[in-house]
This record gives sequence, structure tokens and C-alpha cells, in this order.
Amino acid sequence: MSGNADLENVRRYRTIASLYRQTAAFRPAQRWTLLAQAYEYERLAMTELEAHFTGYDSASWNVAATA
Repeated sequence: MSGNADLENVRRYRTIASLYRQTAAFRPAQRWTLLAQAYEYERLAMTELEAHFTGYDSASWNVAATA
């Protein structure tokens, strides 16, 4: 996946997580379920970021090694 698409996914995941947190503030009966969903989307965002930068570091390392 390209770098821009990776970062777009991160933006989407964080937006969804934010919406879950906002909803949790106004729905006390569902608060913990909504916060769990927000946590899951934040985890997806972090996984996507780690994959993006791991791929970036590997590509940089390969270019430097062949030079």
C-alpha cells in the first residue's frame, strides 16, 4: 500500500475513534462499549502507522546499503 493511503487510513481510524469517544460522553449507559470501540480503532491506527514507518525504514535502509 502506498504511503499516502496508509496515512489516510490512520486519519480515518482516528476520526472514527474520536466519534466513539464523543458519543460515549453523551450515552452513559453505553460508555464502556463505545470506549472499547474507540480503543480498537486507535489500536488499528497505531498498527497502520507502525507498518508505514517500518516499511519506510526498510526502504531507506535498502537504498543506503546499495549505494
